[in-house]
Amino acid sequence: MRKLTDFDNFLKEQLKDPEFKNEWDKSEPAYQVGRQLIKSRIEQSISQRQLAKKAKTTQAVISRIETMTVSPTINLLQKIASAMGKKLEISFT
Repeated sequence: MRKLTDFDNFLKEQLKDPEFKNEWDKSEPAYQVGRQLIKSRIEQSISQRQLAKKAKTTQAVISRIETMTVSPTINLLQKIASAMGKKLEISFT
């Protein structure tokens, strides 16, 4: 548990830097997309490969979305959501 506390304290300090905070905030949407994709796959007990086949894409594309190395199009996210029997929802908060 100590390492988590150390990271939390480190992050709190880093977020005081406006440049760091800006970059952190910019990465949040990609993080949430990847997080939700992983969560949905785990809930359905399907692999990246199985999802990719259903969504008519490749396993590498699914992996890149989950690891935040690409910015998927809304069309691709819609195909992935549909392949999992879900509805894509986007909101501004």
